[in-house]
Amino acid sequence: MNLHSVPHDILPADEKLLNLPEVAELLDVPVTRVNDLLNAGKLLAVVRDGVRHVPLSFFIKKPGQTTVNKFLSGTITVLHDGGYDPEDILRYLYTEDETLPGRPIDGLQGHLAREVVRRAQGMGV
Repeated sequence: MNLHSVPHDILPADEKLLNLPEVAELLDVPVTRVNDLLNAGKLLAVVRDGVRHVPLSFFIKKPGQTTVNKFLSGTITVLHDGGYDPEDILRYLYTEDETLPGRPIDGLQGHLAREVVRRAQGMGV
């Protein structure tokens, strides 16, 4: 899965993005670990001005620690296995869905997470 060339303009203009060193600091891991997460398809990145960035909404802040949303990588994998490329996956995650309600990325943060993953499983081509 090529995760390094998705244009940033497919995300909402107000979406907060972090460069890879900022992600590493947020997760308290080396930048090489962030690259590993990207290469393994556990995270997606967008490119802005030639620099890879990860959406802040991919993370969950817990007391004393921030982690990658535990439902995110499964959703990415299910959609990828269903024939979606990284750009399509990001478009799906950040597009309003009145039936959820809201955006799938927001649903992954709360009680709708399993529903978002279930719907992603049904979307395969």
